[in-house]
Amino acid sequence: MSAESGAPEVRNLKQMLQYQEKAVVSRMLLKNPSGNVTLFAFDGNEGLSEHTVSHDALVIAVDGRAEISVGGASHALTEGDSLLLPANVPHAVNPIGGFKMLLIMIRGVGQQEGA
Repeated sequence: MSAESGAPEVRNLKQMLQYQEKAVVSRMLLKNPSGNVTLFAFDGNEGLSEHTVSHDALVIAVDGRAEISVGGASHALTEGDSLLLPANVPHAVNPIGGFKMLLIMIRGVGQQEGA
């Protein structure tokens, strides 16, 4: 769906968000009380340091490669791969060159945004 019009629209994930020098950029594609879907583009070796969230998430690699650590174990992702990030388990994203990923976060019953 297009966030601007709300009408269904076929879009190419690789082309929806461009890399920016020495930056991590994101674009929210869908947001509602159950969760959200966000597209990320990591330039070079920009990444996300280890952190936790209180709800499950699914990462889908869209372009490039990255090592994603989950609970201390490292996982290599390339285009088309997916990885579950369980709630409350520390994880970090370490791109190897440019990397784009789709992040799907699903809240459990009774969880609110920011929790």
